[in-house]
Amino acid sequence: MASSHGEAVEIEVDDRVVKVTNPDRVYFPEHGWTKLDLVEYYLSVGDGIVRALLERPCMLHRFPKGVTGDPRAKVHQKRLPQGAPPWVETVELFFPRFKRTADELCVTELGAVIWAVQMSTVEFHPWNSRRDDPEKPDEWRIDLDPGPECDFDRVRRVAHVVHEVLDELGAVGWPKTSGGNGLHVYVRVQPDHGHPDVRRAALAFAREVERRAPDDVTTTWWRKDRDPAALFVDYNQNARDHTIAAAYSVRGNADATVSTPIRWDEVDDVEPRELTIATVPARFAELGDLHEGIDEAVFDLAPLLEWAERDEAEGEEPPPEEPEAGPDA
Repeated sequence: MASSHGEAVEIEVDDRVVKVTNPDRVYFPEHGWTKLDLVEYYLSVGDGIVRALLERPCMLHRFPKGVTGDPRAKVHQKRLPQGAPPWVETVELFFPRFKRTADELCVTELGAVIWAVQMSTVEFHPWNSRRDDPEKPDEWRIDLDPGPECDFDRVRRVAHVVHEVLDELGAVGWPKTSGGNGLHVYVRVQPDHGHPDVRRAALAFAREVERRAPDDVTTTWWRKDRDPAALFVDYNQNARDHTIAAAYSVRGNADATVSTPIRWDEVDDVEPRELTIATVPARFAELGDLHEGIDEAVFDLAPLLEWAERDEAEGEEPPPEEPEAGPDA
């Protein structure tokens, strides 16, 4: 019997063929964008999304009923969905608190991305480490997370401070929109340190940004204690098993916004809500992947760890560790 959401179609991806069922299922009702539209978007940014996910454990945000469907149907899935073809690769991760493991998707080719979209994935949330050593991150993430009353002009101002401090450190930062109300900046680092040290370094950096922009920035740990108009530099996104949307990941909102790489000179003009699955393909075709050189610009965290030691010697208390979410979260 024919599906009410269209006959299945076969998508050729390099040397793979991925069968997409229910291609006409509407995922974004306000625009009428379908599952097949989502597939075609990810194909259009293929080099970029693969670079962002390559060899990283990846949590999937799946929306079997579409992004405005029953919220109980939304799935944050660490374990690889059942039915994966043999060429889709994984990495086994151990969760010490639960004494359990999970086999997570580990993208090595574009076909795996398209297969995940076939399995109703909208968002891709990779670790900041790679599968050859998941306990040693090679990516430091600076998450500029605005409070509920923080406008985007404040985000822009803080981004410039972040850029200034990175330049002084000799670190190359690669900015992108979050797909929401904030900005992310990624820095490649030598995989010499565990997650706790990378988090310590990220906190030391966040405190320096706060010192330079005290009217705009907070590093206060508890949300209830933060000024709602301030911007939180969320260093905790560098903790083990914490993930944020990858570059080129679509976000599960009504407008299908995309977490989009930008140039530093675009910070003052970018309008994140305008970067969607309808507009980013043409941008990608024109500019290519703005994060293409990220793997060649590697930073040594030693100066930031020295800042962390200085701060701790001066009495700064480290924030508490959040409990591990577990393999089935």
